[in-house]
Amino acid sequence: MSPPLRPALLLRIFVPFALGYFLSYLFRVVNAVIAPELSAELGLGASDLGLLTSAYFLAFAAFQLPLGILLDRYGPRRTEAVLLLFAAAGALIFARAEETAGLIAGRALIGFGVSACLMAAFKAFVQWFPAERLAAVNGLQLAAGGVGALAATTPVEMALGITDWRGIFSALALLTLLAALLIFLLAPERESKHHGLNLGDHIQGIVSIFASRRFWRLTPWTVTSQAAFLAIQGLWTGPWLRDVAGLERAQGALYQAWIAAAMVAGFALIGLGASRLIRRGIATEKVAATGMLLFMLAQLAIIGGWGGVPAWALFGFTGTSGVLAYAALSQHFPAHLAGRANTALNLLVFVGAFGAQWCIGALIGLWPEDARGHYPAAGYHWAFTAVLLSQAIGMAWYYLQRERP
Repeated sequence: MSPPLRPALLLRIFVPFALGYFLSYLFRVVNAVIAPELSAELGLGASDLGLLTSAYFLAFAAFQLPLGILLDRYGPRRTEAVLLLFAAAGALIFARAEETAGLIAGRALIGFGVSACLMAAFKAFVQWFPAERLAAVNGLQLAAGGVGALAATTPVEMALGITDWRGIFSALALLTLLAALLIFLLAPERESKHHGLNLGDHIQGIVSIFASRRFWRLTPWTVTSQAAFLAIQGLWTGPWLRDVAGLERAQGALYQAWIAAAMVAGFALIGLGASRLIRRGIATEKVAATGMLLFMLAQLAIIGGWGGVPAWALFGFTGTSGVLAYAALSQHFPAHLAGRANTALNLLVFVGAFGAQWCIGALIGLWPEDARGHYPAAGYHWAFTAVLLSQAIGMAWYYLQRERP
């Protein structure tokens, strides 16, 4: 039985986990604003910048399957609180790094440390909230991440007028430590009903998910769509706006703020819209597919130079639609496997984001910089086109698989 949803209990459950996810998303996208400072101070090329930023995604992905087991055995409160200590340490290492290796190590440790921020919240909400309220509270949690992305734009740009990128990451280290303490001290705890499962049971469940044909039907499109969104929004929007659109840093940060605001709206509204469509008999999977198609059209408009702010706002709004695939996927598995199905998908999404973010930088780096350290528009166009083509392949796979008996 779920406890009465008293306001004090609501705050104790939601606020600490929302703060953790806010910081997770802020870490994810902050390099898009500080990229010029990083590149100038340490002499980084596009490929180096893509590699060190994407280290977050690789470490994040690598821990997804063990994370599912830890959440089941030890609960979301302890798991996330301990992991956030590693994120705080990573932010401090990043702030003090003097070479690329130190930046990569710090960034990877941050990714590892925030790897539980969404999945731990989802598990806590399942434990404490009644089923009819999960869609709303999950949407609010995702919106908290969108606010983190928004905080990483103009506010970070303003902070750069007071301190440098090292000072920003030092402050983030302190905030992350505070979030870990709040989660550990305030969030309530309830023992998982799967606490008694042994490691072999957990592993067998994971194997059954990866052996499922149903899992592999929607996954390629979801992975390429979410990888594109995370890779571009998390780093390459800033350089694109500077090098292709010719915007100054403050103008570029304002564009990124619009993208983040659209993302907040997407997280808040797409889930609610999907719930209404589901009640009318339209499957979650179809809603997710439609959203991912619109996201591809937004990317096509950006590549073609059409639309300006509206195209980027559509990019931010529709880029969130891929999260519906998690709900669609979990509907195809027994309840006790749904969490591991989501972490399995999350693993592939963040591996894809690592590859996309790095490869975009490698492709852009094939063109020489100009005297100001800017790359030509052709490099960005080809890199973004390659990412869009990968989604087209995933979409084709999805519809071909669906037509099979």
